Amino acid sequence: MKATHKQTLLARAPKYGYAGWTAALVGTLALLMNTGATDAADFVTLDAPDSASGYLARLLINENPFPGEHSYLSLEDSKLGMRQVLWVLDDRMHHVPTGYSQAQIASTRSQDILDVITARNQCEGFSRDLAGKPVCAPRVEQRLTYLEKIANSGGQPGKFADLLNYGQGLARAYLQGGRQAADRFAGLTEVDRIAVTGRGYSWMTDRDCYHPGGNFVAIPDAQGGSPGGNRFYTLRKDPK
Repeated sequence: MKATHKQTLLARAPKYGYAGWTAALVGTLALLMNTGATDAADFVTLDAPDSASGYLARLLINENPFPGEHSYLSLEDSKLGMRQVLWVLDDRMHHVPTGYSQAQIASTRSQDILDVITARNQCEGFSRDLAGKPVCAPRVEQRLTYLEKIANSGGQPGKFADLLNYGQGLARAYLQGGRQAADRFAGLTEVDRIAVTGRGYSWMTDRDCYHPGGNFVAIPDAQGGSPGGNRFYTLRKDPK
């Protein structure tokens, strides 16, 4: 079988790292702060960014929309998006299909999920510094700060706290106990008359101008391929 072309990007980044989400979140934060609530409580506490669980949680949160942001549909859709992003990372380590190498689909040969996230030209906004430490781009932490402020405002936890806690909890549970939920794409055998391997191996912002190229095959809406505003991709069963 011929080798696949090397992928250039795992995730276009971050969809929610620009002016649009800033305006929406600032407006929402202002509204919450003007409700008269004075008994502020920390409903969300994320793990430190230099911990594996904190770093993974930041990716899951960064890649999915929150209320008021473009592509937000519902809490469950954003939670599903977080799970599918995580399963792509897991598939790139533990479910490399026949005919492909891990390096071809993940730009790494590592079984460390942090290496999969920070592999060159994969998750934009997530990389390693000169000392080899996993780091996030400033815009990632900036958005997270806004989300945490909203989540910790008011007298009781709401949707923002729910999503942030879910992302952090999912990261912790995965690192402690591995994969415990089903990959919704695992059973795929055909997409648009193309035989595929099943499982997800890439995601990108759901826009027609984005595609990872090579042997990646976009999973259509009819097969649930766009949770959380991302388009997910499987692979051709027979590499070109």
